Amino acid sequence: MGKIYDNVTDLIGNTPLVKLNKIGADLPGNIVVKLESANPGNSVKDRIGAAIIDAAVASGELKPGGTIVEATSGNTGIALATVGADRGYKVILTMPESMSL
Repeated sequence: MGKIYDNVTDLIGNTPLVKLNKIGADLPGNIVVKLESANPGNSVKDRIGAAIIDAAVASGELKPGGTIVEATSGNTGIALATVGADRGYKVILTMPESMSL
């Protein structure tokens, strides 16, 4: 059985490396890719969302049980919602009417 994590945010950044054997077969080195899609939100933006929240907590701007408000229309918002919910914060995401869907 694989490792069991305590919470979803423990998965962020612990993404696997995969060697591309066929592409690099004739090369002297190895080609290795990092699968950011293995993050909980399937995106590298999970790292950014966690970093934003960590920085806000460290600076004292975000207190336990606080609310995160962010204007977003993409994966950063999904990351903030995922990390925020896991850590007990209320998350409000807004999007201007001018944004395309």
